[in-house]
Amino acid sequence: MSNLKEAIPASEFMKKNLGISEAPAEAYLNYGYALLAIAGADGKVSEAELNWLLNHQRIVGAPEELIEKYKTFDYKNADLENLLSKIRVDVSSWSKSRSLLYHAIQMSRADNDYSIEEQKAVKKAAKLLKVEDDVALALNRLIETEEAVTALRKALLQTEVLA
Repeated sequence: MSNLKEAIPASEFMKKNLGISEAPAEAYLNYGYALLAIAGADGKVSEAELNWLLNHQRIVGAPEELIEKYKTFDYKNADLENLLSKIRVDVSSWSKSRSLLYHAIQMSRADNDYSIEEQKAVKKAAKLLKVEDDVALALNRLIETEEAVTALRKALLQTEVLA
């Protein structure tokens, strides 16, 4: 993609869940980079974390050529504050801060190892994004609740059984 300022239509998922109808390629790219920087704060982005990101970005409508860039991004030397400044969408009411934290926590937990380093990176991102501590804690609890509901659904539908 030669023009990172070019607007890309949002997926139906993003329209329905976030009210966003389009975003510049730069926003898609840097949103993923920021997630990599946070999830990689423990020194590595696991295969499960990377797969979470790739799948998530496909769901929201990021072009494949941008998604491919995530695989080679140097997240260990990323400047999170700089990345965050390049994420803009067409809806002023969308909370980049809260959405990014929510997704960073989900991605960091994708490998079932939400490390202390990742938790610290999430807290740092929350401070940079000016998200209050109680909101950041509530986002953590929301994800824990969603994981519990998913486990319950699997048990009820017998897609997961006790060994």
